[in-house]
Amino acid sequence: MTDHQGAVTVRHARAADLRHLAAIEDAGVPLFEEAYGDLTGDALSSPAPDGRDRVGEPGFLLVTGEVGEPTGFAHVTYVDGSAHLAQLSVHPSRMRRGLGSALVREAMREAWHAGYARMSLTTYRDLAFNGPFYAGLGFAEETRPEPFEARQLEREHRLGLDRHGPRVVMSTRLRGSVAP
Repeated sequence: MTDHQGAVTVRHARAADLRHLAAIEDAGVPLFEEAYGDLTGDALSSPAPDGRDRVGEPGFLLVTGEVGEPTGFAHVTYVDGSAHLAQLSVHPSRMRRGLGSALVREAMREAWHAGYARMSLTTYRDLAFNGPFYAGLGFAEETRPEPFEARQLEREHRLGLDRHGPRVVMSTRLRGSVAP
């Protein structure tokens, strides 16, 4: 969704948006299949969590698109005193229009306004629409992950996600890096 000047509009998810979020995330599976081949039985092709489950976690959900017709979302969780970008998904039919970047930037602003100084995420280091994408938004690979981030990487390892390539923690400082 864009305003009359062409800027992407990002807003908090509403109840009518929640049932659509899993479908947006699931629509991205073919992108991973293109990169990694057949994902039958792979954790990457598992059905995404329902948005109604996501909204119950500490943190927030942002979306792009009309109410009841979201086109992308960012799910940020608050874990152990940190803001963590748990999921970013844009429907493939809407990719390459700045929606993902707008969602991440607004998530950073929202976390900053909530008092967090840092945001982290876990991702594939070398996949173009993962690690390099986040690096372009100011995230850098974390050499000493926080304990909850190390636990997240371990969960991803148990799921077999790292068989496709290196999974890393990336983070960015929010204080001073995002305008209020």
